[in-house]
Amino acid sequence: MKTIGLIGGMSWESTLTYYKIINETISEKLGGLHSAKILLYSVDFDEIERCQSSGDWAKSAEILGDAAKRLEGAGADFIVICTNTMHKIAPEVRDHISVPLLHIAEVTAQVLRDHGIRTAGLLGTSYTMTEPFYVDVLKGEGLTVLVPDHDDIRLVNDIIFNELCVGIIRESSKETLLRVINDLRSRGAEGVILGCTELGMLASDGDTEILLFDTALLHAREAALLSLR
Repeated sequence: MKTIGLIGGMSWESTLTYYKIINETISEKLGGLHSAKILLYSVDFDEIERCQSSGDWAKSAEILGDAAKRLEGAGADFIVICTNTMHKIAPEVRDHISVPLLHIAEVTAQVLRDHGIRTAGLLGTSYTMTEPFYVDVLKGEGLTVLVPDHDDIRLVNDIIFNELCVGIIRESSKETLLRVINDLRSRGAEGVILGCTELGMLASDGDTEILLFDTALLHAREAALLSLR
């Protein structure tokens, strides 16, 4: 079994999901008392968020790049960044290491293709929904990507940072999210990507008729499977 290097803490709530899903997948595949070999480097999310809001992506790349390098040095066979937004600096993180980095958008695109999805709605932070670092990966895999309008982008972003990242779950916010999901469906989305690792705290497949693709679950499961190859 390979050792998984997790860069977590962005937020720590969603990092819990990674740890749980990875170990559940290993147990499912191997049975008995088996669990995953994991190294976790948990960053201070406040420091990362201040880099995001100030546009200092170079500093955040150094922080995560250093984390990845430390995980490699400690014996990680590959690296997993436990958040969608920080894949904006995935190329810089890769430059710090010689082991592979499992890219969350690449994993998601493969799963959508396996489900026959050609047009997908994308929800996440405003960075993920509006900047090319994530959307271009999906488009490069042949997908058409739909995002909400400007006002709904702001609403979803606020729910993520002001509520989910600090552990607040509100029914009113769930209703807002489901309304945005249904809007994307009405525009032609065949499935909707929950492209923020916290969004699965608020919505899941049973909440709506359209298929939801929770990137935290997909990424974590693929990390577990990769550790067994």
